[in-house]
Formats: sequence, structure tokens, C-alpha cells
Amino acid sequence: MSFFKRKDPNVLGIDISTSAVKLIELSRQGARYRVESYAVAALPENAVIDNNFADIEVIGQTVRTVIERSGTKLRQAAVSVTGSAVITKIVTIPIPSNDEELGAQVELVADQYIPYALDEVNLDYSVIGPNEKNKGMVDVQLAASRRENIDDRVAVLELAGLKAKIVDVEAYALENAYGLLQNAMPDYGPDATIAIADTGSTVTTLNILHKNKVIYSREQGFGGKQLTEEIQRRYGLTYEEAGMAKKHGGLPDSYISDVLDPFKDVMCQQIGRSLQFFFSSSSQHSVDQIILSGGTSSLPGIDALLEEKLGTPTTIANPFSQMTLAAKIKAQALSNDAPAMMIATGLALRSFD
Repeated sequence: MSFFKRKDPNVLGIDISTSAVKLIELSRQGARYRVESYAVAALPENAVIDNNFADIEVIGQTVRTVIERSGTKLRQAAVSVTGSAVITKIVTIPIPSNDEELGAQVELVADQYIPYALDEVNLDYSVIGPNEKNKGMVDVQLAASRRENIDDRVAVLELAGLKAKIVDVEAYALENAYGLLQNAMPDYGPDATIAIADTGSTVTTLNILHKNKVIYSREQGFGGKQLTEEIQRRYGLTYEEAGMAKKHGGLPDSYISDVLDPFKDVMCQQIGRSLQFFFSSSSQHSVDQIILSGGTSSLPGIDALLEEKLGTPTTIANPFSQMTLAAKIKAQALSNDAPAMMIATGLALRSFD
């Protein structure tokens, strides 16, 4: 299963997170992309636990649900694994004479860096280019994940009648989708350093991009589920009722001051803390822009609050702002879900690599 390569066009981007399955289908005419199909469906609580698929049958049924809702006819898909489930490493090897020699050298080097037997992992690699210091060597990006991580995702798609064409890494999918945001952002030049803070249901991932490539990634256990649980506790609702109230309203007036605003403050603190870890590890980079993605970044005013607290320009991700939409797509619904669709969009873009 390939982390990097794509053999055939036309894949669905399917992002399976802790709380939902998100599907996007794109087409392209010239340089312009078009959203052909899109759907989101909530996952039952505990179907995905700590990025592990705890209930493959339920997840497979939810994938089938988004396929039916979207109306897509495609049956090949790209999915992803989280950064914590993948070992990545840039290694340097002698320039090989052919692909067979390349594969053999990569396996030999990989065995030194992967703390599992090679028959327990899915391994992929991508040649970056000649090594800058030694022209007789070539730099290669390795990516490896335990087989069960890949097998579970393949099984879920098969249950929904799909074929897993690509298994990507979430950080690479975000990096891929970032290119769609650049036209709507200030021009910081080719050396810009951008932070994408992706806050989902249970995990916030900070990815730092420099020259459009991810150079740093950090996950921490914080997300919108904590807000849902506080709504549930304070107002005596079920978890499902609390989730619906968070998204659609209907809570008492005190909700904003007593629950939402304190949560937003904590969210800003968590993102600020992750940035501090980056700054302490890299004195060479400041951050020009923060982009908020993930479902939790849809909270009203979170971008302005974070910009005020950190003093860094902040915007909400919308990968569809420059795209046209098929007639069946509901523009307002897509706009509302846009921040949560970054990974799915990055996966769908693999159709055009």
C-alpha cells in the first residue's frame, strides 16, 4: 500500500476521524478544481479510540452512509493514518543503478530505523533527490506503519464497497491541501513559515510548513469532545444531544460566558503551547501565519481570539474558496464544514498528482 504514489486517477478523499467520516470528490478543468460530491456522517462514540479502529463494522457502515449521501460513483479511495502511527525518516543511500537495487537498499537502511520486523509493517519510500553534500548519494523519504493500521482502513473501505488505492499520512494530506489556501492568503514569499493547527474531536495536531513542506508536527490530546462533554454535564444531556446542541444551538444564554468562552481560551492556550514547543526546537523560524482547521476551528470568533492572544495573523481554513461546485452541492453546508475537510481534500487531490 503506497503512502506516496498514485497509479490511477479519480480517488475519493475519505477522512475517518474520531467523531466523523468525511468524503470529498474533486474534478479538475485546467487549473480550476470543482467539488463533485461531498458528505459528512457522524461516528458513534468509541468507534474510533486513540486513532485505532475499535469497531470496523460500524465504521464501514458509516463510510457506506457518506457514499450514499454524496451520490458519488467513484469506487477508489484515498485514506490516511495519523502521524503518531507512522515512522518517517529521510535517509541517504548510494545512487542505485535500477529500481530493484533502490528497493533493496531502502529495505536494508529501513531495518536500522524501524523498531519492528519489516514483515510487521507497510513500508513505502519516495526519492527526494541528490544529496546536497555528496553527489554520489541520494536522499530518500521513508514511511512505515504497522500492518494492522493499514489493514483496518482497507477493511473498512471494502465493507463500504470501495477499494483503498492510497493510504497517505495526515500531515502530507494537509500539506497537499495547503496549496489551495495560498491564493487567499497574504504573499509571504517563498520562505514563508505557516502553522496549521488542526483541532478535531480528541486531538490537536500542529503542523509547521516551511517552503510549503511540513518540517514539524506535534499531536496533543485536546479537542472538541471536551466541549461536548462539558455541555453534556452542565445541561444534563446525552452525549449525542450535547453534540447536536453544540452544532445547531438551543442552549441557555449562559452557555457562551460559562462554557464556550472558557473552552476557547483553553484552545488558544493549547495551540500557543504547541507553538512554544516548536519555537524551542527551532530558533531559525518564526511563524508568519496560523491556519485553523478541523471541526473545532468552526467555533465563532476563535480565529480573532487566537490572533489577539498570540499576535500572529490567523485565518480559518477553507480549501474550497477558489473552487466551483456541482449543482447538487449545498454551498452553505460545504462552507460550514470546510475547516474540517482539509485532510479529506488533500487526499482527494492525490487524483491529480
